[in-house]
Amino acid sequence: MNLIWMILISLQLSSAEHILMVTMGGTKSHKIPFWELAKGLIKKGHHVTFLNGFKADFHMEGLKEITPMHLVEYIQNYTDWDLVGARYAQKAPLSIWKALRYPAESCNSLLEADAQSGVTVTDDLLTQRFHLAIVDGAFPECALGIVHRLGLPFMFINTVGFYTGSLAMAGNPITYAVTPHVFTAFTETMNLLQRVENSLIHRLADILHMYYTNQVHGVLMKHFGASIPHPYALMQNVSIILQNGHASITNARPFYPNVIEIACIHCRPAGCLPLDLEEFMESAPAGVIFFSMGSSVRAANVPEEFRRLLVEVFSRLPQYHVLWKWDAGGSTTHQNMSAVTKNVRLSGWLPQQDILGHRKMKAFVTHGGLLSMFEAIYHAVPMVMLPVFCDHDVNAAKAESDGYAIRLPLETITADKLYQAIIAILNNGQYKRKVQEKSQLLLDQITTPLDTAIFWSEFLMRHNDVSHLQSPVRHMSCFIYYSLDLIGISMFVFGGILIILSKILMYVWQHGNRRHLRHRRQNKYLKQY
Repeated sequence: MNLIWMILISLQLSSAEHILMVTMGGTKSHKIPFWELAKGLIKKGHHVTFLNGFKADFHMEGLKEITPMHLVEYIQNYTDWDLVGARYAQKAPLSIWKALRYPAESCNSLLEADAQSGVTVTDDLLTQRFHLAIVDGAFPECALGIVHRLGLPFMFINTVGFYTGSLAMAGNPITYAVTPHVFTAFTETMNLLQRVENSLIHRLADILHMYYTNQVHGVLMKHFGASIPHPYALMQNVSIILQNGHASITNARPFYPNVIEIACIHCRPAGCLPLDLEEFMESAPAGVIFFSMGSSVRAANVPEEFRRLLVEVFSRLPQYHVLWKWDAGGSTTHQNMSAVTKNVRLSGWLPQQDILGHRKMKAFVTHGGLLSMFEAIYHAVPMVMLPVFCDHDVNAAKAESDGYAIRLPLETITADKLYQAIIAILNNGQYKRKVQEKSQLLLDQITTPLDTAIFWSEFLMRHNDVSHLQSPVRHMSCFIYYSLDLIGISMFVFGGILIILSKILMYVWQHGNRRHLRHRRQNKYLKQY
């Protein structure tokens, strides 16, 4: 009987459920944590539908990717930017107003009906039965409209580790004095002027977030009707947040129990390399340097001056082999790579984790993307970081302050500076020791980040209501949260006491003064007679 009971419990815990995943992120790297969690959930018998703005790269049994044509085209056009060139020229890659338009415009692209069938994404999803939604914490507003329409419990994956907006909406305390904003290059240790700037940026970001969230709400009302709640109200009800961070490599933070850290969910041990790549690495006399600017930087848009700078620097390291991720994308612009020396190998795609985990790997020159930083720490490879966009600066600042990376701003980079930074990483053992320490701390966990994420996903599907984990702060106004009412009452009472005391003292002083005058008059009268 006990055996039958145990089998029934096991079947209940491992029952197949249908899960909806959504990311509105504008770069492909946002898909990676979702892919990894999807793989883990599928192995547990669940079915995953993944809605995003990038065409599927592979087929996985149990995973259905929905990539609406309007959204895919919008993101492709929006992100046809020159990130490195803009940073190199000390310019912004896009204006603040263009950035603010992205959430509402991408939302409208997602919800727009197909030109041929007239069917919307929501119409298609409504024909299916889901048990859980997992939404990207970056730009979640539009996705939450769909989730609300489907009536699903939902959780976030905060793909941007240093982003605090969704954490704050869920009621977690964000202390500006030790929480650098995601768009700064600050660390936890800030001087007075930096703290002032950081606080102002946090406040300005809140105002801008309110602006574009109102724009998204307008789009949601257009497609779903005026009764749909404001995205703020929807975000506050997030059940669980899977935070792409860990105290050992991001920052220690005071989280409520529904915030679960899963940094490096996608990290894995290195596998075997293709034979030609293995031979290239093994034949390196002093080791291998890996150069990659991530998925958001297109080689065709890289300035010619910067390309020549890289060619020059790598030519000055003949004893090292250099793997250079160079995705030409079919363009002929800046494709004259004949000056590249024999120690350099170019490739449009490279198995990054297999390379970083190779025994000959010595240094990683990277743009400072969060996932690349995590992978380098996981495989204990020190870095030279060239921040480009978004969270790259704060990632690089953290890595440099922790002692396992050197940060070089593209605005002031020169061939000599890059060469000296690479040489320092290669020859100064402290960088390797620091990254090894961080790697050991990251790996020393009771369960893997993937197993942790799977557990909490299934936990939410089992219990549905996890309000006991949520913060009561999420429904409080700033007036109540900061106890401004209590401060007001205290000031009123204190002021009243001061007034009463001043009246009493005035009365005593005046009464005593009158008695003193009468006494002087009496003495004067007696002296006269």
